[in-house]
Formats: sequence, C-alpha cells, structure tokens
Amino acid sequence: MQHTLFLVVISGLWGLAIGSFLNVLIHRLPRMLEAQWAAEFQSAKDSVPKPPSARYNLAFPASHCPHCGHSLRWTDNIPVLSYVWLKGRCRHCQAQIGWRYPAVELLTGAVFVWSVLTHGMGVSALAWAGFASALIALAAIDADTTLLPDAITQPLLWAGLIAASLQWSQTTLSSSLWGAVGAYLFLWAVYWLFKGVTGKEGMGQGDFKLLAAMGAWLGWPALVSLVLIASLSGVAVGLLLRARGQLKADGYIPFGPFLAFAGLWVMALGPVPTLQF
Repeated sequence: MQHTLFLVVISGLWGLAIGSFLNVLIHRLPRMLEAQWAAEFQSAKDSVPKPPSARYNLAFPASHCPHCGHSLRWTDNIPVLSYVWLKGRCRHCQAQIGWRYPAVELLTGAVFVWSVLTHGMGVSALAWAGFASALIALAAIDADTTLLPDAITQPLLWAGLIAASLQWSQTTLSSSLWGAVGAYLFLWAVYWLFKGVTGKEGMGQGDFKLLAAMGAWLGWPALVSLVLIASLSGVAVGLLLRARGQLKADGYIPFGPFLAFAGLWVMALGPVPTLQF
C-alpha cells in the first residue's frame, strides 16, 4: 500500500511539472511557428535581409503575465497550487488566468499516475505518459489555432514506431506500421472524397498525421474505434454548439481535440470490443 502511494505521489508530481511545461508549449509553439513563417515570407520578398527580431522560444523570455507583462515569481509557477492561491488571477494586474492552465496540469498528472499504475515504474510507463502528454498539447493547440504542428505530430509517429520495435508500447511493430499507414490513408481518402463532392476542405492534413501517429502507438486494430469515437464526440459537440447558437451552419470545429480524446480513451480503456479486428 505504501509502495503504491509512493508511486502515485511521485508520478503525479512529475505529471504536474510536465503539465506546466505543456502550458508553455501550447502558448508559445504556435507563435514561434507564425514568427518563423512571417520571417521566411519576408525574406523571400526582400533582397536585403533584416536583423533578427527579439529572441522568443520555449525558454525565453521568462514566464510572464500575457496581459500586463510582469515576470512571474517562482511561487506563481507552482502547478495548480499557485492558481488556487492566486484565486485564478494575476498577482499584479488581477487579470483572470484561464482555467485551462490547471486543467492541463491536472490531466497530465492523472495520465502519469495511470501510466505508472498500469505499466509499472519503467520505460513503458514513460513512453505512454509521453504519448498522452503529446495528445493533450496537440488538442489544446488545435483548439486555439486550428494547427497541428509537425514539430509534435511527426516525432510522435516515429516514437510510436520505435516504441513498438523496442516492445515498450505492447504493440507489435507490424501492427504499429500498418496502423500508421492505414490511419493516414483513411483520412487522406476521406479528405479527397469530401473535397470532390463539396468542393471544400473538410479537415487539415495535420489530422492525417495525428491519426497516423495514434495508429503507430495503438496499432491497426484500434483504428475503427479511434475514428468512431472522434467522429461521434465531434458530432455531439457540434450539435450542442449549434443548439446554443455558438456555431454557424458553415462553421468549423477543429477535429484534432476529438482525435486526441479518442486516443486517450483507447489508450486507457482499449478499443470498443465489437469494433476490434
């Protein structure tokens, strides 16, 4: 009992710390990409290169309030506890801090605890915790910006294949490979079929890569469950938003968060039994 409690506490604390980093990643990575794209576009237009802009990455500048710009004390960056202590507001300007910050930290802490309790204290637990952390980050980024960055999806796919080959993910390499290939080709076919019928793009190509990465981790037998859970949850949320008048008839909801939800579901609970092959 004491050993289990120790594992829960240690893995939970690690998960909370990783969740705090994910919040930085979710906020900064899209802005880093946009700045890179803008610089590349500008350099293509200008014959005289411009001096580089102020450094901005995952480590610099130090954490600060996005509203007033004040740097945060280390006591303001303690996962979850700082949010509770500050009552969800900036210490300096009293601007409200989004609820998603502690939610990401708590969810990441929960998946770390699940990973250790399910797979023990070892490489497999770390691998699955990393997979879940990537899904959480991608879901939040896509919800904010409709982007699924290659900087996360492509390493996640390769990590799934490597984990399968080293037997860290309990998925055979063959199942992992065909899970990735089948997932990508399925959404690619849906994309072109929808575009051919309607003349519109129903999803971004980042969705192909995300589902391919999930196929690499979870194997090809999970693909039908992944697509079904993601589609049904997306339809349910879309209908709810339409009923509340928050989504127009031609409105768009990013599909990435629902794919990520499906991936976490299948990771924790397994594929829907009747849909396994």
